[in-house]
Amino acid sequence: MRRRDFITLLGGAAAWPLAARAQQPGKLPTIGFLGGGAPSTQRAWADAFARRLRELGWIEGRTVAIEYRWGEGRNERYDEFAAEFVQMKVDVIFAGGTEPALAAKRATAVIPIVFPTGGDPISGGLVASLARPGGNVTGISNLSTDLNAKRLELLREIVPSLKQLAVLMNVNYSIRERELAEVDAAARALGIELLPSVVRGSEDIMLAFESLKGRAQALYIIGDPLMNTHRLRINIFALAAHLPTVYSQREYVEMGGLLSYGPDFPDSNRRAAEYVDKILRGAKPADLPVEQPTKFDLAINVITARALAITVPPSLLARADEVIE
Repeated sequence: MRRRDFITLLGGAAAWPLAARAQQPGKLPTIGFLGGGAPSTQRAWADAFARRLRELGWIEGRTVAIEYRWGEGRNERYDEFAAEFVQMKVDVIFAGGTEPALAAKRATAVIPIVFPTGGDPISGGLVASLARPGGNVTGISNLSTDLNAKRLELLREIVPSLKQLAVLMNVNYSIRERELAEVDAAARALGIELLPSVVRGSEDIMLAFESLKGRAQALYIIGDPLMNTHRLRINIFALAAHLPTVYSQREYVEMGGLLSYGPDFPDSNRRAAEYVDKILRGAKPADLPVEQPTKFDLAINVITARALAITVPPSLLARADEVIE
């Protein structure tokens, strides 16, 4: 054997174990989990996602690796973690909400991205259409902006004299203007005046309540990861200000809010896990249509109603999916 051939063979032998190791089962497929809020506020969603993955054969630490990061409602953290996932070369990014998904999309046009709760994925710039997402992004639209009229009607049943409604929202939430416009249209139809108030971070929440003192009869929260992360504080301030609250997620009601109506978010996370399963098995996000919620929950906290000296009509309690008492 010539010396040159021997060196070539030796070099190939040295390189082979590295290439083989990269293809062996020991290198698990990796999911970058970018939570919109904090573990303390969205653990149930993460658990629902991981549980459905297990049912589909993806067992964390054995057949799949999951890298968890939590943005806690801060847009700059979403960008930071999305860039980290790209550097890690994860196989798919699970982006828990509109803003995390947008950050992931800014970071990569190659790695598949799945969102379990996209408020308005088309106008928000996540996908080209629901039926044909295109690109590397797909998931579940929570249709939250289409449910505002229903929420106000439910709130009006509890507070029949409602005329002034405060709206609290995160100024950095990308679809807040559209949701505010829909809340305003629903309010006008019911003869209700809106009093919008914006926050940029957790430090603004108390100031927002001080500005609303004595001006509103109830409070509508435009939900996003920032609001979700600080839902307990919001409910404490609302109770102190004697403001009945209405939300899009039952998790707020479980932490002391009065009323919520919207998609079942743990269920959306379970369904989004099915997208991840398909992608890890070779499907392309562009070929997976964005789905819409199939379960909607009405939750009422009777303990909060009593604290506010409010009587919830029995007919409304009978229609509720969850009554906290």
